[in-house]
Formats: sequence, C-alpha cells, structure tokens
Amino acid sequence: LAHACMHARVDMTSTSILSFLLPAILSLTPTSSLIPPSASRAGATIKMAIDTPYGSWKSPISSKAITAGSVSLGSLHYCSNQLYWIEGRPQEAGRYVLCRYDPANDDATSERNGVDVTPKDSNVRTRVHEYGGASVTFGDDGKTIFYSEFGTQRLMKLAAPGTGTDYEDPVAITPEGGTYRFADGDYLSLAEDDGGGVLVMVREDHTNPAPKDVVNEVVSVATDGSMGMSVLATGNDFYAAPRLSPDGSKMAYVTWNHPNMPWDATELRVRDMTTIDGGDSASRSHELIAGDNDSSIIQPLWHPQTGDLFYISDKSGYYNIYRAGETESILPLEYDFGGSAPGWRLGQQGYSFLGDGRLAATYNKDGSTRLVVADVSQPGPATDVTEYDSSHGLPMQFGGVIPGEDNDTIYFMGGSPSTPGSIYKHSLSSSQPATEIARSSTLSFPSSYISNPRQIAFKAPHGISYGYYYPPTNGDYACTTVAAPPLLVKAHGGPTACTSTTFNPTLQYWTSRGFAVFDVDYSGSTGYGRDYRRRLRKNWGVVDVEDVCAGAEYLVSEGLANGKQLCIDGGSAGGYTTLAALAFKNVFTAGCSLYGVADLEALAGDTHKFESRYLDGLVGPYPDEKELFEKRSPINCAEGLSCPILLLQGDEDKIVPPNQAQMMHEVLLKKGIKTCLKMYKGEQHGFRKAENIEDALDSELAFFGTVFGITVPDAVELDIDNL
Repeated sequence: LAHACMHARVDMTSTSILSFLLPAILSLTPTSSLIPPSASRAGATIKMAIDTPYGSWKSPISSKAITAGSVSLGSLHYCSNQLYWIEGRPQEAGRYVLCRYDPANDDATSERNGVDVTPKDSNVRTRVHEYGGASVTFGDDGKTIFYSEFGTQRLMKLAAPGTGTDYEDPVAITPEGGTYRFADGDYLSLAEDDGGGVLVMVREDHTNPAPKDVVNEVVSVATDGSMGMSVLATGNDFYAAPRLSPDGSKMAYVTWNHPNMPWDATELRVRDMTTIDGGDSASRSHELIAGDNDSSIIQPLWHPQTGDLFYISDKSGYYNIYRAGETESILPLEYDFGGSAPGWRLGQQGYSFLGDGRLAATYNKDGSTRLVVADVSQPGPATDVTEYDSSHGLPMQFGGVIPGEDNDTIYFMGGSPSTPGSIYKHSLSSSQPATEIARSSTLSFPSSYISNPRQIAFKAPHGISYGYYYPPTNGDYACTTVAAPPLLVKAHGGPTACTSTTFNPTLQYWTSRGFAVFDVDYSGSTGYGRDYRRRLRKNWGVVDVEDVCAGAEYLVSEGLANGKQLCIDGGSAGGYTTLAALAFKNVFTAGCSLYGVADLEALAGDTHKFESRYLDGLVGPYPDEKELFEKRSPINCAEGLSCPILLLQGDEDKIVPPNQAQMMHEVLLKKGIKTCLKMYKGEQHGFRKAENIEDALDSELAFFGTVFGITVPDAVELDIDNL
C-alpha cells in the first residue's frame, strides 16, 4: 500500500455569497464632519455633504451591484503545481464550480484568471450533514479529480489523459438513486491495481430517510467504475476527517454520537489499513487516540515526513494543537486555532504542514490574524517558533493556509473590512505584500462609503460580551436633525459560530444608507474559548437574547443608536434569536427573520440528522423538557409580540422547514401585527440565487423604512399585512 498525492485543504464555512475569515478588532474611523474626507486635502474641491435624515441616504452599494460582482471562494487545493478553488456563483443559480488558476490560458477569461474545471452543467456540492463541505478529492496524479454532484449526490470522476489538462466527460463511480451522499475524502493508491486506487470517504446513507435512520460511516469507494464500496468505520452516529497516514497503512478519523455536536465531545480513532476489504469496521475496536467525553477533538492531520499524527483539542479551554501520544499542547496558547466556526462544515483545516515539514497554523490576536510557523519534527513542544502578521506583508485577516510549490510559499484566503475576501500567495522569506491571486468581489467603492467597525465589549447579565459596531458612513450625506441613527442588530447563525469583520457588502449596504449596524458575538459564539462557547448550554433563547438586547441598549446609552428605531435580523439560529428577542423582550421596534426557528418543538421533530439532537445541549432533551421547549418558542408567546416582523424563507429548506415561517406568519396575522412573509422558490437553507439575495435585502430595507417612517429612495414595493 502507498498513499500518494499529499494535498492540503481548506473549506468554506459560509453559505452566503461571501467567503468567511476570522474576526478581527479594528479601530473606528471618526466621521463627524459635514465635509467628505476627500475634501479635506489641500487644494481639493470642497463638496458639502447633504443634510439628510438617516436611512434616506442614496448609495451606490445596491443589491444588484453586490450579487453581480460577487462570488464565494474557498476549498483551496494545491496539487502537482496547480492551484484550485471552488467558486459559488449567485448569477448561475448559486451553483458551485471547481476552478484552476491559469492566467496564461486563453480560456481564463474571468477577472479571477481561473479556468472552469468542472462542466458548465455541474454543481460541485455535497449534502452530507446538509451543510456539506469537502466536496472535491484529488487522485495521486494531481489531475484526476473526484467531486460530488449536487443534483444526484453521486461521486463523479474527471480524468485528464496524458500530460494535458483538458478533461474528459465526468463519469459516475457511485450508484444512482440518490441514496448515498459522500464528502471529506482522501485518496489511497493500491500498488496491485495499476494506480486505480480507492477513495476513503464519509458516506451518509439515506436508504431510510428519517433522520433517526440515516447512517453515517467511513467507506472505501473504488475509482475504476465498478461501484464497489467497503465499510471502514461504523457504529457511531457521525464521522468526519478520514485521513490516511503518509504510507497508507493507517487511517485516522473523528467520530461522535448523539446528543453531542462536534464542538461538544468527539473521539479521534485510528484504524489499520493493511487490508480494506477485511478487518473489524466497528469503531469501538479501533485505537482511541484522544477523547474524554468532555473535549472536542477536530482536524487530524499526519505529518508528511515523521508520520506523527496531530490534532486540535479544546481540553485546555482553548482549541490548541496536540501531537498524538503527548498530553501537552505543542503550542499552548489562550487562543483558538482551527478556524472561526469549526465543526459546521466538513474539510475545515486550521493548520497544515509546509514542504519541509514545518507547522503553519493561524489564530486571531489583538485585532488581526497571526500565522505561526514552527518546527515540530521532534517530540515535545514546537521549536523555532516564528509569528507573522500584517507587518510581514500579510492581510489583516486570513485563514486556511496551505503549502505551495516550495518550502516558503503559502496560499490562503484573506481580507479586511474594506477588502473583499481574496486568495493570496505569499513567500515567508519576503517582507513584500502578499500577492492577490483571485478576489471574491469586483465591487470597489470610495472609502467615503465604507464603514470601518470597532469591537465593543459590553456588560451583559452573564458577563462581558462582544460585538462589532459599524457607524453610518456615506461621504455624500450627513444628518444633523437627529442625534443618533437607526440601529440594525445582527445575530449570526449557528448558534455555535461567530461573525466576521471581513468585507461584507451587505453590511455596507445598510451603513451607506444611514443605518448603524451592530454585529453581535453573543454568549455561545466561537473564537473566545470554551467557557464563552459553553455559556449557551441549556441557555439558548436566554443568554443570546440578553446579549443582543444589552448590546443595543448599551449603544443607545452611548449615543450611538436611536432607541426608537432599533431593529434586529438574523438567519437560521440568528432568526430564532431575533424572534425570541421580539417575543420575550421589549427592546426592539422591528425585526426580520431569515429562515429562522419559531417553534422549538417542531424543530426537534422535523430537522435533519446532524442537528436533530443539537437542542439537547442548547435547551434540553425532548420530550423530557417539553414545557421548557414550549416556553422558549416565540410562536407560543404571541402576547409578547408587538412590533412589525418580516419573514424570509426558502421553500426547499431541510434544516429549518418552511412551516416554521408559515406558522409564525399566521400568529402575527391573527394578532394584527404588521408582517410580511416572502417564500423563495427553489431556495434551501440560505439564499444562493442572485435574484433572491437581491430581493431579500431590498425587501428588508423597504420593510424597516415603512415601519420606521423613513423615506427610502427607490424602495421596492412590499405587500405588508396589517399595515
């Protein structure tokens, strides 16, 4: 057995049109003058800003500009001297495309200098865990590519004959019927079969589609078209990150059982791979490397030279990196490695190994991302540790570092509040700025339209909590008639996730029109250590709600927000926080829920397998805690609802089914509260089609404008019930 083509990977965690990166703390740029910043230069023509009410400012950052000029970028792969990535394209019905960087190729006609590798009618996306991730695996020759086709969920094989890069038509290597889903693969070359090899993959079996009957396993998949599959690890509820040792003799993987989520408690196990068609596939028989029923173990990776196994664990209170067989972290820090919201999508990798075997890992510190490069070739703590940041030519925020063509070259995703997420190339031995390879957005606006955030730490009932405040910013306008602007509070999804300060045009859409935005990392968010993350245990609908309310009230007390024009929005879990804040508190005066949870009982009985027991940790076991579920469901607290609510929902959502929005709408109608329900055809959990992204954003602005009495220029027509 021989394991070939060691390639690093990083996957997207965001389902929006924007790439994710680690959060950062930035200083707020003062904006108090009626004179645009550009007019303050000597000799410049002074153009007085127009005194106009907040919310009525005209902005070039339109919804159409956002979708027309934006794609999502992620899933970086570097193999056989070629850089690959996946693009999510809203203008092509949200489909995902595998691209290869090839600026010299005449077919590289896009502004990103990429060539489409997958066919124009394909959609590279897996539905394992519904959130997907890691939908592409490379063969040992660096050119043969395997990917999940979204429409059928079959694994497809793309082969490039000879030395060229012109691919043949894709061929399916797994059975038809839509029963199986595949993700997070690694390639194993078999010496006796002339390089045919097999894939080791996470397989999700939907033969019996009820969530309790869906089976997750690690399997081998033949790549010769025979449709052969063998089970390698089974018996637990979930599997992730099957990773082969350099010689192919061992396979490490992460596994866990209900009711845990991957950030609660997982195990790292290793299976012997000297035979893949025999042996015991039961996970309980495989060697336990790490896991104590109270620690999250994630992202295993074998060292390419020493063969040592590394992984990330939060047993110290922070996600730190460990070597198998050692009890102490090789880099003990009170910061989280592993990325911004690890566990949601397959394929996430917050560290990698360079060509010479040095470790390269990232974490967030003092408002910017730090890259740590260290020698880990010997047992014990890392040595020759060097840190790199923006002073070394790196962007302010970055993540997903993968090795390039030599020992010093790296590729990664990076950006800032004013720079769209981009793919960069950088040499560690150079102090020159990193080279931008591909940018997620063609949007470019003068700095006078861009709001720069600052991190706000505020007191909440359960301790200090955090958020990012974006002031209204538009060099063409000012407002002197009102002391403070309307405030939009944003509650991120998850809820075990976090927000990001990387350039987000949908936030600038609001701030450039005269709204302030407060993006809250409420209690339970990732990136602040395990204790902060665990504040949410049994307290969903309590601590998150208290935090968004306390944050809004703090900003009002500081004169940064108008207490009579406080609105809140959120998607998915953030939609639940939004509805709960409106039902249980009397702070906000309007809200918008995007595919949010209204009925916790309905969610407990009508969601996909991955999250089907998530509520056990967030609220309590159901039906044992039925009374608590009823109490915390906004739909059951109609007496607390009194302000206008907009509901935006996809009609094919399997995570938060459409009936949640429909039931909430009925409650609001009966109570006579101003409301509107928009159901988007063909959308799942999160909107991917350009026309729906645009309409959702414009409808929310029109809704808040109407209920706040703000004249919104060129507002879309909106049919509001009970108006």
